[in-house]
Amino acid sequence: MVSIDHVAHRILAYIPYVLVLIDMRYEGVTCGRDGSVDNHMEMGKKLLAAGQLADALSHFHAAVDGDPKNYMAYYGRATVYLAMGKSKSALPDLSKVIELKPDFTSARLQRGNLLLKQGRLDEAESDFKSVLKSNPSDKEEREAQSQLTKSDEIQRLVAEARSSFKSKDYVRAAAQLDTIIETCIWDVTSREMRAECFVQLGEMGKAISDLKAASKLKNDNTPAFYKLSTIYYNLGDHEMSLNEVRECLKLDPDHKQCYSHYKQVKKLNKQIQSAEELIQEQRYEDAVSKYEAVMKTEPNVHHFTLLAKERICHALAQSQQASRAISVCSEVLQSNPENVNVLKDRAEAYIQEEQYEEAIKDYETAAKHSENDRQIKEGLERAQRLLKQSQKKDYYKILGVKRTAQKKEIIKAYRKLAQQWHPDNFQDPEEKKKAEKKFIDIAQAKEVLTDPEMRTKFDQGEDPMDPESQQGHHHHHFHGGFHGFNGFNPFGSGPFNFKFNFN
Repeated sequence: MVSIDHVAHRILAYIPYVLVLIDMRYEGVTCGRDGSVDNHMEMGKKLLAAGQLADALSHFHAAVDGDPKNYMAYYGRATVYLAMGKSKSALPDLSKVIELKPDFTSARLQRGNLLLKQGRLDEAESDFKSVLKSNPSDKEEREAQSQLTKSDEIQRLVAEARSSFKSKDYVRAAAQLDTIIETCIWDVTSREMRAECFVQLGEMGKAISDLKAASKLKNDNTPAFYKLSTIYYNLGDHEMSLNEVRECLKLDPDHKQCYSHYKQVKKLNKQIQSAEELIQEQRYEDAVSKYEAVMKTEPNVHHFTLLAKERICHALAQSQQASRAISVCSEVLQSNPENVNVLKDRAEAYIQEEQYEEAIKDYETAAKHSENDRQIKEGLERAQRLLKQSQKKDYYKILGVKRTAQKKEIIKAYRKLAQQWHPDNFQDPEEKKKAEKKFIDIAQAKEVLTDPEMRTKFDQGEDPMDPESQQGHHHHHFHGGFHGFNGFNPFGSGPFNFKFNFN
């Protein structure tokens, strides 16, 4: 496809030829009495040759103002406009040149080329035929004949594309329109038709590209802005949808379709922004309610339902509601198995539920789609440590408390179990031996889980009481045996002395 930048580059390459024409044609042209038009023309020509387009344009403006019948001033200004990529502005100037000088074949050829690029085929053909009927140079004759042949071919393709589109053969129509737009790069009608083909084929990115071009190529193109807004909306991009519908209303504040759509998008956008603010404030349950309201506001757009569930999944994982989080996250992943954010949130929820193998699977899947995500790497390492740790000693399970348990709850559980498994309660040697081990485990669990530093290490997969996992780290040691309990009553009813003979 030919780009607009490429066209501007070709115009710049054409400038030396234009400057020669200005020199040749300018001789004998009537100028202002004081010669100021002469000066502006000369300066405009020099600045154009130097590529100083804005300054050149100013001088050609002045030349036109000084002598409105000076067709070369219009032609020079048109050339600058083309070099700047402003074909819309160049076209009226070229038409003025032809009005003042009907036999100026170069201007007519230039206009025909612009009309062809805009898809105005009948008008372009008229210009090319006029060039051939005049006395063109060999180069102009070859170009006019080539462009006329191309225009005839485009006319045929346009008819075929319309027929394909009408019969809903969107693949064929899009292919035919591709060929048309390679030549007619500024043809709004062809771009809008191709955009509709892409919409029907589900290629929304390509449709958006064509509609954005159409909105710039045609003034006050409210249909293009409305279509863009609805496409973004159906893709779940509420912010871009709001931006595009606002552009429509800037052009026409009373546009019924745009205004109705604007109210819907604005309401949804406000709800989503409010929900995100609640998440930032860690008001997770309120955020869940707000996103549930989003699903009720727009139940028919699948992308918004997925977005809402994705953020509900996140809020539930963050608020330690693991079971609910896993359920909602899993719903999202059924529709989008590669959603990295949801995979991370479900992995965190699995960790909370102590389903470490499932958490590892989710982190590994997420890593395949986001290799350099530090959060995934750290989460995977943590889940692997916790799995290894769970296969050894789990202090939460020993005390029978949840990972979210507060210190008061931990101490309460410890006292109850310490009383139950105190070795003095057992007379049978085997049972006493079992109680001794159990009692030590209970005491270790209490020591780790009531010490913030040790508990943090344990939650990260390290066992502060295991010398192997603590190599190279400064850590606490629980003193085995019961001499550590001398004078300490775990039940809070005063000192007691307990001595155990290991022999």
